Amino acid sequence: MAMHREQTKTVQIGNKVIGGGNPVLVQSMTNTATQDINATVEQIKRLEAAGCEIVRCTVPDLEAAEALKEIKKQISVPLVADIHFDYKMAIAAMENGADKIRINPGNIGSSDKVRKVVCVAKERNIPIRVGVNSGSLEKPFLEKYGGVTAEGIVESALEKVHLIEDMGYDNLVISIKSSNVLMCIKAHELLAEKTLYPLHVGITESGTVWSGNIKSAAGMGIILYQGIGDTIRVSLSGDPVEEVKTARLLLRTLGLRKGGIEVVSCPTCGRTKIDLIALANQVETLVASYPLNIRVAVMGCVVNGPGEAKEADLGIAGGIGEGLLIKKGEIIRKVPEEELLAALKEELDNWKA
Repeated sequence: MAMHREQTKTVQIGNKVIGGGNPVLVQSMTNTATQDINATVEQIKRLEAAGCEIVRCTVPDLEAAEALKEIKKQISVPLVADIHFDYKMAIAAMENGADKIRINPGNIGSSDKVRKVVCVAKERNIPIRVGVNSGSLEKPFLEKYGGVTAEGIVESALEKVHLIEDMGYDNLVISIKSSNVLMCIKAHELLAEKTLYPLHVGITESGTVWSGNIKSAAGMGIILYQGIGDTIRVSLSGDPVEEVKTARLLLRTLGLRKGGIEVVSCPTCGRTKIDLIALANQVETLVASYPLNIRVAVMGCVVNGPGEAKEADLGIAGGIGEGLLIKKGEIIRKVPEEELLAALKEELDNWKA
């Protein structure tokens, strides 16, 4: 099981490749009206800057499908078209340059309509992400398993995959999502035993930035740790940039991604004499733009600060009116409290590994 993502089929999405042991890629979805080209491009550029590697846009109508052509010219990440019910939108999206389409064949309608989509995808060698959601599980599976279950979700997804395979196409990615974290984990474990297609992982409708982050970290962390998953999306009710920030930190925490500064900070206690919470947040904002693979510690007191910051590459520890700058466990200078952040910035600007 631990080797599942090493063995998955490789799939090319625009200028990116997933599966076969390639890095797990971070995906997000725009929440602008796709036909509003300027707003959509502006949001995608913010997502790119945050580290998004694949972006998805909804295509509810022809105007949105046609907008993809212009959007694609202005962005550098692969563009995925999200199709819900109308097979014609899937075809229009591909004709307008979508690098991949996401469909639920169960929502598209007759197998004849699915076949028309598959024919165009085959002509252009565009991957299809077959998505099944616990909320749209078909009646036969609900009846067979007595409601929504991990087994039902997996069987439904594989049925759709076999349908497309029988049409002579296997450039596929599978996505099974549930807002029930434990069900989602179990479904991915079952699916990984039954297929070698790349898997897109996410906890759907996970909630606000606060609760969604916790649910996503718990569920996706367990799935990814088992070696399952080739792309991920953290679904949050909020600015999609927050999804990307969380996804990247999750991958880094699990050792699946290098790069980017890790900030560690103490939880504060009665000894803390500075506004550590504000300082830690300022440090997190500051370090976001540095492509360094180092650890920075933010400590609230000069008693334990130096010791606790030993394992970090750089650290700051605050006292009453003054603070310490720590490098590789050694105190390198004392600075006035209000200059701590500037001193840290100076060290980062001049950092040499």
